[in-house]
Amino acid sequence: MSAHHKLKELQKLQDLIEEKILHLRTAKVTETDAAIIFKIGSDIAKSERERDKVAQEIAQLNQQQTTPNINNKTNIKTILILAANPKNTSRLELEKEIREIDEGLRRSNKREQFKLEMKLAVRQRDFYRAILDTQPQIVHFCGHGAGEDGIVLEDETGMTAFVEADTLASQFKLFAKKSVKCVVLNACYSEIQAEAIHEHINYVIGMNKAIGDKAAINFAVAFYDALAAGEDVEFAFELGCSQMIGLKENQTPVLKVKVSE
Repeated sequence: MSAHHKLKELQKLQDLIEEKILHLRTAKVTETDAAIIFKIGSDIAKSERERDKVAQEIAQLNQQQTTPNINNKTNIKTILILAANPKNTSRLELEKEIREIDEGLRRSNKREQFKLEMKLAVRQRDFYRAILDTQPQIVHFCGHGAGEDGIVLEDETGMTAFVEADTLASQFKLFAKKSVKCVVLNACYSEIQAEAIHEHINYVIGMNKAIGDKAAINFAVAFYDALAAGEDVEFAFELGCSQMIGLKENQTPVLKVKVSE
């Protein structure tokens, strides 16, 4: 088998594993039986180990076929998706948003340069723990927003818990020194939080009013499609907005760019 053919086969396998992990994570959120949740968690861990092994093989083959790159791992950008849809809020199509972002990344020519991580049913401590654990370059929140009250996460019982702009800004002030370069708040009325965060983060996207499910998904998918094609954040933002014109919501997203010191 040629190296090129082997690479294609490994990429197909990687896609299947990623799809399996996404399915398992979604199932874990909706499951209530503790024993089944434990079993799903074990299956996720096993699949993630398998995914990482395949990713290493792909990286080795790519290194053999291209000019060696010093510390090639530094070129991989991690996108962390944090999602929350508390029991006492209206249902959102968050799984669809995540699935379509994932599919777009996996079909891109530069997919080896991106790694998608996600955390569902996010509580406040889950929010910062996930960033600490994954060290992402891009943090994407999808869920509800409540303007000055903050973005909507979950409490210990799965009900609404608000996180205000000042809290988010103080956290991202720290994470900006680590890895985070871009934050996307794909939630209604999240411009207030975006304004606070962008004092510390290079690029922050928020919404200046309510946004529909379809518009939110259209924006997110096009935004990450563009990034995965090698375009910059400004281009990706404009492409995302262009996919909302038919829904007359293209003026809803707002891009905040940190002024260089």
